[in-house]
Amino acid sequence: MIDGAAVPAWPAVGSIAAGAGTLALIRYLARHRGKPGASWFLATLLAQATWCFAYGIALLTFDPIVRRLLESLVWFGIVWTGITFLAFALEYTGRGHVIRSRLFAPFAAVGAITTLLALTNSLHGLLWTDFALDPTFGAATVSYGLQPWAYFAVAVATVAVASAVFLLVDTLVDYGPLYRREAAAVATSALPPGFALLAWTAGVGPTPQLNLAPILFIPHIALDAYAFGRAEMFERDPTALRAAERTAIDDLSDPIAVVDTDRRVVRVNAAARNAFALGDDESVRLTPLAAALPFDLDLTDPDPVDVRSADGRRTYAVSVSPLSDPAGTPVGHTVVFSDVTERERRRQQLEVLNRVLRHNLRNDMGVVHGYAELLAEEIDDDNHHRMADAIERRSGALLALGEKARTVETLLAGEEAAALALGALVERVVDDCREEFPDADVELTVRDDPTAPFPETTVAAAVENLIENALRHHDGAGVERPNGGAWTRVTVAREGDEAVVRVADDGPGIPEGELDAIEAGRETALQHGSGLGLWIVHWAAAAVGAETAFADREPRGTVATIRLPLGDAWTASASAAASTVERETASETAGE
Repeated sequence: MIDGAAVPAWPAVGSIAAGAGTLALIRYLARHRGKPGASWFLATLLAQATWCFAYGIALLTFDPIVRRLLESLVWFGIVWTGITFLAFALEYTGRGHVIRSRLFAPFAAVGAITTLLALTNSLHGLLWTDFALDPTFGAATVSYGLQPWAYFAVAVATVAVASAVFLLVDTLVDYGPLYRREAAAVATSALPPGFALLAWTAGVGPTPQLNLAPILFIPHIALDAYAFGRAEMFERDPTALRAAERTAIDDLSDPIAVVDTDRRVVRVNAAARNAFALGDDESVRLTPLAAALPFDLDLTDPDPVDVRSADGRRTYAVSVSPLSDPAGTPVGHTVVFSDVTERERRRQQLEVLNRVLRHNLRNDMGVVHGYAELLAEEIDDDNHHRMADAIERRSGALLALGEKARTVETLLAGEEAAALALGALVERVVDDCREEFPDADVELTVRDDPTAPFPETTVAAAVENLIENALRHHDGAGVERPNGGAWTRVTVAREGDEAVVRVADDGPGIPEGELDAIEAGRETALQHGSGLGLWIVHWAAAAVGAETAFADREPRGTVATIRLPLGDAWTASASAAASTVERETASETAGE
């Protein structure tokens, strides 16, 4: 019964106020039901409200029988607040499956047993003994002796809260600023009532019979209101990120193995188990990777590996990435096996095709070209002479095509970069083109000779094919030479952090369909090139990270531009006439 003569004490007012604040928070958050963790957090708040209201009313109740019943409700709140808070943290951080596993069952069992013992304690005294009113501050506080199960229940609730705080802090660390304020607020909110509960359980303080935990739920509610109100914690969902972490490895089609610092298997995905005939995670866990795999593998410098399976022989490229914890300490490696069987098959097919083209084309066309030359010298009839000359020119073009096929093979194989003087390289290419096209006029201006790490053959192929394209397809109607013959101007300069090579001509221009095919990355019946030249330019530029551009030139022709990035690697000496060069370059660009 409530003692009417007593003035409501501040501990009771504080506890009831905390309960009222909890109900208000429940009402506000009820709209989030169905979102990850929301229902469990509402359950936590219900247990918390039960604890606060039961204790607040109990502090106003001096009837021993009613007081015992209210104390049972207090213990219900103590144990279930911690357990449901752990369930909330598990589900909110993307570990909801743990709640339905055997790992969580002991927590639920402790909650159920403690609730039953609290309601029936007068029959057995397994939770407390020697229950007696021990008023303080005008409130009906009580003293009693806690039994082992009571200490155990408080310990379990404390472990549950500590685990929940750890999970939320883990979210803070893993996901950075996205959830930092919310997770920090909710994790911090558990500390005041948690420490107060431990102090009361240990009998610490000047009034050990007074449990301050319900009162200290007031700052707890304030922090929760911030996290779920202003910071909108339930509007953001870390479960998506956690689910991605959990399923990404398993969902990938590439075989993946995770090893520790001793190169023992920690985890393999389904693709690895299928590809390499491995057992499940438990059967291979902590097995040395070298022993688990059906082939030898050097993680320091892994080579592609061949594996025979039910699908036939497969080839895998191996990449190894280090794993570190948030502090940067190495903890292992991720080993990814990329299936490159089709790529290797295409590479082999291209190698064979290129070899056949080069060998057969070179030999057979060489014979045709030689006989065509002899035939052209022997024939007096003009018509037959023109035919022989056409055969000679066409066979020469096919021989050149075979050489371009060799260049394509070089681009596919890749090339190491080395310090290269760009101007000197372009000068050699121009000399070769002048020799190949003796009737053409090829001008060269090297304004800067930047030196940087370039793959020589690749860059040379791009420049050479631009010049050849300009000269080979010239129609003899140019405007730069009096006879209208083939003409091109090649310039090498530096513009900012780029080395720029321009090839200008006065020919008929590049058919739009050829440029469209290269832009689209594929040829069709309507969009296709007349050879490999522009494709080689495109592939070579892509290999060195360069940009290519084609523009119309006035009054006639095309300006092709290759921009090679220099960055910090550029070491050319500064030109005393830098401003003049820039003006000349700009002027030529406008004129071309």
